[in-house]
Amino acid sequence: MIEEIIPNLYRAEIPLPKSPLKWLNSYIVKGGDRFLIIDTGFNREECLNEMNATVQKLGVDLNKTDIFVTHLHVDHMGLTGTLAQDSSKVYFNAPEAKQINAQRENWTDYWQKLMDVYVANGFPADTVRNSMESHPAHKYGLKRKVDFTIVKDGDVIDIGDFHFKCVSTSGHSPGHTSLYEPNKKILVAGDHILFDITPNIAYWLEMGDSLGEYLANLDKVDALDVNLVLTGHRRLVHDLHGRVRELKEHHRARLDEVLAALDGRDLNALQIAPHIKWDITARTWEEFPPPQKWFAFGETMAHVIYLEKRGKVRRNSPNGKAVYSLA
Repeated sequence: MIEEIIPNLYRAEIPLPKSPLKWLNSYIVKGGDRFLIIDTGFNREECLNEMNATVQKLGVDLNKTDIFVTHLHVDHMGLTGTLAQDSSKVYFNAPEAKQINAQRENWTDYWQKLMDVYVANGFPADTVRNSMESHPAHKYGLKRKVDFTIVKDGDVIDIGDFHFKCVSTSGHSPGHTSLYEPNKKILVAGDHILFDITPNIAYWLEMGDSLGEYLANLDKVDALDVNLVLTGHRRLVHDLHGRVRELKEHHRARLDEVLAALDGRDLNALQIAPHIKWDITARTWEEFPPPQKWFAFGETMAHVIYLEKRGKVRRNSPNGKAVYSLA
């Protein structure tokens, strides 16, 4: 499906097979003799076929095309190495470019460090390995090195009569970056703002308080003059300020669920996770598919750490295993 949002700005639905996200919203900007693709989809055949069909229908010349990647999740950047040509600039943020290069140099070491944190917080070692090995990043990520053009907060990308300002919106990922077009009052939000679903805010080795950063950056974009939010998945958002209020309320309720789970109990993160209301068809925590259990556990960790940083939860680590209680 291709939708013209405004003249020279299009949305293409790139399928994400077997993912609860269903599809990626990839945005294509026409700018005279130059084109810009914002986010690309998994590095798998179904995504590539749809992207190739989109490029052909819109008359996009990949030799005259640059790519902007909002963040490192493979549903947003997996096809980048396939689409980028020698003449292409691939705009990306510095923290995640560094992270990807580190993973490329020593993939096993990076994931082992992450697994160690999960195991220390209650995730069984065999389960965490199964969840990790089924993680989309292992299957559908970049298959070649990409030379990124690094952008930072406040940088401007000009394409035709579009003047996109880069807005750092970390939280969903360490370097997540949105694009703001002030003249057209459009925010290309990646996964910072979603409508039908809420962005996953998980634990990251690279961030000390991912939820705290996310909430602060909700306030940051809430201050912008925006009429339309172009989301990374599902429907677009026509009321940014209303959606920001809903997302903040969602996380307030989730934090309350964590506090309620710890009322009178000492629990690890794995034991806290089943007390949270997850929007998933599985009836019990045991029925969660391994990849979704990985994401849910990571989000539980982010909320527990947020509360710990603010003195509401206390962590004890007997024998290297983290257990949490109310402060």
